[in-house]
Amino acid sequence: MSAVDATLRMDRIYRRQRHFYDLTRKYFLFGRDALIDRLEPPSGALVCEVGCGTARNLVRIARRYPWARLYGLDASGEMLKTAEAKAARAGLANRIALRQGLAEQLDARAMFGVARGFDVVVLSYVLSMVPDWSGALKAALAAVRPGGAVEIVDFGDIGRLPAGLGRPLGAWLQKFEVTPRPEVPGMLRAFERAGRGRAELRDVLGDYAFLARFVRAD
Repeated sequence: MSAVDATLRMDRIYRRQRHFYDLTRKYFLFGRDALIDRLEPPSGALVCEVGCGTARNLVRIARRYPWARLYGLDASGEMLKTAEAKAARAGLANRIALRQGLAEQLDARAMFGVARGFDVVVLSYVLSMVPDWSGALKAALAAVRPGGAVEIVDFGDIGRLPAGLGRPLGAWLQKFEVTPRPEVPGMLRAFERAGRGRAELRDVLGDYAFLARFVRAD
């Protein structure tokens, strides 16, 4: 899929949804606030959320960690309209820099002028939306500085949930072109075995979702 096709796909999905996205997603995107609560970015940290959507998470991070500088990347120009408005209403426009682009093409220097890499890269329910999810994960790892962390929350292996929950959830997610990536924890473990850093994994509501942190090797 070309960059243009991917952007058009995201705009088609979110052109209308962006107006009520935050109101509806709080009922099933579990673990986002737990991820934010455990970030603990260092003083002066540069934090980037890939697939920032409406900037819901970025605004919460900015308020919780007032010493951090925030960056947001999203494929959808429509979503970024809402993100810009939300950041402005919160009085955070000067702390949150937003750019349009694909997750798998994240480049800290080219997109945001960040030469040393980010201290934290956040992937919140974005890998399940990106066709090239492994490319997006690798780009996030490349964009974080040595000693920095990639923080992930996303759907888990919903096929292991009770049929009365897993099947309806899977069918409903497909309507929004969402595909859970239960392979992600295994890829992080493989990176750990290869000496690229340290992986920390935790389930959210059993197999419903997972939280992951990958600390890049120094």
